[in-house]
Amino acid sequence: MKERVSLKFVVLLMLFMSLPVAAKVTGLPDFTELVEKAGPAVVNIRVTQFGTRGPRASDQNDGMRGPQGENHPEIPEFFRRYFNVPNDPQYGEPDRMGAGSGFIYSKEGYILTNHHVVEDADEIIVRMADRREFEAELIGSDESSDIAVLKINAKEDLPYLRLGESETVKPGEWVAAIGSPFNFEQSVTAGIVSAKGRTNRAQQYVPFIQSDVAINRGNSGGPLLNMDGEVIGINSWILSSSGGYIGLSFSIPIEVAISTAKQLRETGKVERGLLGVVVGAVTREMAEAMGLDRPVGALVNDVSSDGSAERAGIQPGDVILAFNGAPVETWNDLPPLVGANPPGTKATVTVSRQGKEKTFDVTLDALDSESASAVAGNKGKSEAENALGLVVESISSDRRRELGDPEGGVVITEIESDDAWRVGLRPGDVILMINNQNVEDLDDFEKLVKTIEPNRAVALRVWRNGTANFIAYTPRDKDEG
Repeated sequence: MKERVSLKFVVLLMLFMSLPVAAKVTGLPDFTELVEKAGPAVVNIRVTQFGTRGPRASDQNDGMRGPQGENHPEIPEFFRRYFNVPNDPQYGEPDRMGAGSGFIYSKEGYILTNHHVVEDADEIIVRMADRREFEAELIGSDESSDIAVLKINAKEDLPYLRLGESETVKPGEWVAAIGSPFNFEQSVTAGIVSAKGRTNRAQQYVPFIQSDVAINRGNSGGPLLNMDGEVIGINSWILSSSGGYIGLSFSIPIEVAISTAKQLRETGKVERGLLGVVVGAVTREMAEAMGLDRPVGALVNDVSSDGSAERAGIQPGDVILAFNGAPVETWNDLPPLVGANPPGTKATVTVSRQGKEKTFDVTLDALDSESASAVAGNKGKSEAENALGLVVESISSDRRRELGDPEGGVVITEIESDDAWRVGLRPGDVILMINNQNVEDLDDFEKLVKTIEPNRAVALRVWRNGTANFIAYTPRDKDEG
């Protein structure tokens, strides 16, 4: 009898273990308490950029020129708007108005918002949830991180939000946003974190938090809150084809915002470290050519002359796998990791070079210290047929200046390979490297081409319009079609 019971128990246990794992269901969250506590510290921000005054109409004409008095300077702005009186250029540009959101993060009245909310503002008015209004002082603003710090003065301590940690947030967690979309004050939306570490070209030093929280115009600068009511991000931008919310919202991690705010309050500016590399993506074919087991890391397309990376020994063709121990899965991961450190920071960079890992010690430069240099090459022309399907020639001094002074290399004159054409190679491109080997002149090119293995991916470092990038493709034998 006992054996039968034990056997039945084992069967039931095995059936239970074989069931698919379901999401943990605890009911939908209630945000009311969170909003009640956080709401008083979230503010509406209205900005004005003053227009310019033109000459008085009486200086040119004693009366009105039309029944609506469009040329009369004494007509109040209210009536001009009500009767749709056009703005006459002779009276200058009108004031420009804008609005956004922000939040108080210290009892002394310091406020965080977006740079783009207060950019070029002549007057900044902060309205609190209890409808008190203050004229704010702009402490500092940083375009690269889209962060601005304001200060308002009150006779008593002000409500403020507690700051959390975005680094511990995981995709799938509930979050909420409070702000002023379309100038509606204290509007609340909620959703989940969709992803982390997103970047865009305008703020490449910011690893944005992506969420599906509804963010619209006017939400910019408002807080993204976790379920404890702590700020984990500042709402910055949306991806939209219509100008409105479509499910993709992006927030600046609070750690980036506070680091930026600290520098703005202390020095009035933000300094970032510079590694001195131009990086790109590692494709599948590039990974094969570089000796990697998968497409990972940031491919070094170029290094700044006498920059931090070059001084340490990092070379074009290296694939950066880690910065200060933090993994670099894609090239987008690198700029935020570097930019989070001030100039002078000592760091380690792990790279893959020809399939072998190397570690370099670097001392970061300042962000604006990049420079470039160039050298000349030899004359001559390659044979018409080679493994790459390219005809190249050496570069004269005059031609080199026309091409933007690339260092070494040979210039492509003809492209016979369809594979080379499909990946984007064009006549006038300068080949600087083949599979991580420098091409100084035509002799180097011909020697390296002979080492290319059939039907294997090859990586070329190519110079075009003053910029060097890597292009990888697999040259095929002509009889393969």
